[in-house]
Amino acid sequence: MRPAPTEAVPSRRALRVAQRLYTLGPLVGLIALCIVGTLLNRDFATLDNLMNVLTRTSFIGIIAVGMTFVIISGGIDLSVGSMAALIAGSMIWLMNALAAGAAGHALPPLLIVTIGIVAALVLGALFGCAHGLLITKGRIEPFIVTLGTLGIFRAVLTWLADGGALTLNDSLSDLYGPVYYASLFGVPVPIWVFLVVAAGGALILNRTAFGRHVQAIGSNEQVARYAAIRVDTVKIVTYVLLGMCVGVATVLYVPRLGSATPTTGLLWELEAIASVVVGGTALKGGEGRVIGTVIGAILLSVIANILNLTSIISVYLNAAVQGVVIIFVAFVQRGRR
Repeated sequence: MRPAPTEAVPSRRALRVAQRLYTLGPLVGLIALCIVGTLLNRDFATLDNLMNVLTRTSFIGIIAVGMTFVIISGGIDLSVGSMAALIAGSMIWLMNALAAGAAGHALPPLLIVTIGIVAALVLGALFGCAHGLLITKGRIEPFIVTLGTLGIFRAVLTWLADGGALTLNDSLSDLYGPVYYASLFGVPVPIWVFLVVAAGGALILNRTAFGRHVQAIGSNEQVARYAAIRVDTVKIVTYVLLGMCVGVATVLYVPRLGSATPTTGLLWELEAIASVVVGGTALKGGEGRVIGTVIGAILLSVIANILNLTSIISVYLNAAVQGVVIIFVAFVQRGRR
C-alpha cells in the first residue's frame, strides 16, 4: 500500500513543471518573436520602434488589464471597443460644448479638458456598472448583454456624430495633446500610465481579498456563495473596473487623432480578449495573471509590428492573425481545470 504516495509525488512534480512551462510560454514566445523580428528587419530592434510598439500597446493593454478581472471571474465583455468609441465621442462633444460657451463665462481651457477626462472615467464606470447589474440582477449571460451594448454604444456614437466625425476644438486639442505626445524621462506618457494600471491590477488581483474572491468565483461560483462571498457585488465591481480601464485608455487615445468616428475602437474587444487569453488566463475563469496579460498584449503588438515592417502577409490580415491566436490558445487550454 506504500507505493501510492511515491507515485503521487512524480505526478505532482510533473504538474508543477507543466504549469511553470505554461506560465512562461507567453514570455518565451515574446522573446522568440523579438529575435525573429530583429533578424527580419534591423529597424525592429531600434529604441524608436520599441517606444512605438509599447505606446500603441498601452491602449489595448490598459483595457486588457480590466478584462483580466472579468474573464477570471467567469465573464466576458464584447463591447469595450464600442464603449471606447462612445466615451471618446461624448467627451469631445462635452468639451466642445463647454468651449463654445466659454467665451461668455470665461471657463479656463484647462478646466474644460479636466472635466472631459473626469467625464470619460465616470462614463466608463457607469457603463461597466450597467453591465454588471444586467448580468447579476437581470440574470442575463455576459455574452448577450455585452453583444447588445456593443451595437447600442456604436449606434449612439454614430447618431451623436451624425454619421461623420466629432473633432476636438483646435485650442483644446493643442492643450490636450501632451497627454499622448509628451514623454517623461524619454518614455511616452501612455506607457507610464499602462505600467501604473498594470501594477495596480496585479496588486489588487494578488494581494487583496477582492482579488482572491474574483478567482474563487471563476473557479466555482456555487462554492464561492457557500463561502459567504458576495458574488454579485464582486462581479459588478469587476465590470466597473473594466469600464474605468476603458475610460483611461480612451483619455489617452483621444489626443492622438483629436476625433471620434463610428470606426473608433473597432475590434478592440478582439485584441483585449486575445491579450488576456495569450497571457495565460483561462477562458473558463478561475485562473490568470495580470503580468501574463501585459506580456500577451505586447506579444500581439510585436506580431503586428513585424507584419508591418516585413510585409510577410498583408497588414489587413492582422485581425485574422489575432483570431487564429485566440483559437489556438483556446485549443491548448481545453484540457485545463
